[in-house]
Formats: sequence, C-alpha cells, structure tokens
Amino acid sequence: MDYRRALSAVIPILVLAFVVAAAADDDHARAKAARDAGTIVSLRTILDRVEAEFTGSPVEIELDDDDGRRWLYKVKLLAPSGSILKLEYDAGNAQLIRAKGKGVEAARRQRSN
Repeated sequence: MDYRRALSAVIPILVLAFVVAAAADDDHARAKAARDAGTIVSLRTILDRVEAEFTGSPVEIELDDDDGRRWLYKVKLLAPSGSILKLEYDAGNAQLIRAKGKGVEAARRQRSN
C-alpha cells in the first residue's frame, strides 16, 4: 500500500516536470526561429550595444517575449561601483528601452561627437 501511495505522489511530479521541460524547449525554438528569420538581433549585437553604452560586466542576460507583444533582451550589468543595473533592449532593433539601478548615469559611457 505504501508503494502505491508513493507512486501516486511521484507520477504527478514527473508529469509536471515534463510539461515544464517541453515549454522551455518551445521557448527556445521560438527564440531561435525569430533570430533565424531576422525578427530579433543576435546576442552578440546586444552585448556590443551594452559595451558601447555602459561600463561594467554583464552578469545575466535573458531573452523574453514580453507576453507575445515584442521580444526583449534583459541584461543585468555589474557596474564599476558594484551595483547591479537592469537594462532592457528591444530585441528587434537593439534600442535601449529602460535602464534602472543605483549609479546608472555614472555607468553610462560619454558619447563622443
């Protein structure tokens, strides 16, 4: 009887794990298809843009589909001051949408005219 009870608890967990894994694979496939179709720019393009606009080191980068409206690259950047900045770029054109965090202005590179 204990064997059946344990099995009945494990099976739903395994099913849930497979569903989560399938959803992650679907997200990856959609992101790859968008990049291959030219709908989004490459990660390299975003990293080049971050380096051109800010000082610091990227510590985390996420590609998010923003609820199906548009793709966003979300970048967490370790600024020279030690703070973490949160940057959001439009994945379609690599334009900076939002920059948040303590010291964000100090981390911006000065543009030369």
